[in-house]
Amino acid sequence: MDIPHYETALIVGAGEGISASLARLLAKQGLRVALAARNAAKLDALCQETGAKAFACDATSADDVAKLFVEVEQQIGKLDVVVYNASQRARGPFVELKPEDVAQSIAVSAFGGFLVAQQALQRMLPNRHGAILFTGASASIKGFAQSAPFAMGKFALRGMAQSLAREFAPQGIHIAHFVIDGGIRSSVRAEPADRPDSMLDPDAIAVNYWNVLQQPRSAWSSELEVRPWVEKF
Repeated sequence: MDIPHYETALIVGAGEGISASLARLLAKQGLRVALAARNAAKLDALCQETGAKAFACDATSADDVAKLFVEVEQQIGKLDVVVYNASQRARGPFVELKPEDVAQSIAVSAFGGFLVAQQALQRMLPNRHGAILFTGASASIKGFAQSAPFAMGKFALRGMAQSLAREFAPQGIHIAHFVIDGGIRSSVRAEPADRPDSMLDPDAIAVNYWNVLQQPRSAWSSELEVRPWVEKF
């Protein structure tokens, strides 16, 4: 089997949770890791732990994203894995939502994914090698009350991922979207005592990302849905 080999990864929208777990796992697997966030200083501890390098970037700014890719290439190396993990919510009764908040939510959740994917593909296509992974949510497939902007952004991201997979998988680029269907366990958010295992473990999510990266191209997944095993659906 032809198992892909990757060397350098960029995680955009890095912080605690999925991106931190994924950074640890990728570093453990021997990849050089770059992390991008609006506030790069918050990533200091994770960088010290993993050997990753942090970069400041507003994922909704075309100039910022273009600059990010240039800096990462110059300081770390040519990218062959890019993960888009950024999102933003605007909650509230629909008729009371502020248009500027909705626009920003959609920009972070979806438009930023476009900007990042475009820069990544421009660099991956000449070698016909690379992987771009998008982090979705329950809202990627079902819109919840008082959460329309988040659903709008996540639906858009999923639709873009499907389009990219159909366009670029035949050119050697693995595109995959992950539906994270459930709450994610963290240091400040644990399962209720009467519902053990009812939340997703971010380390387990990261393993699923890695498993997709290791798929032979004769059997690629373009979408993976993960949820706690006790979840009813």
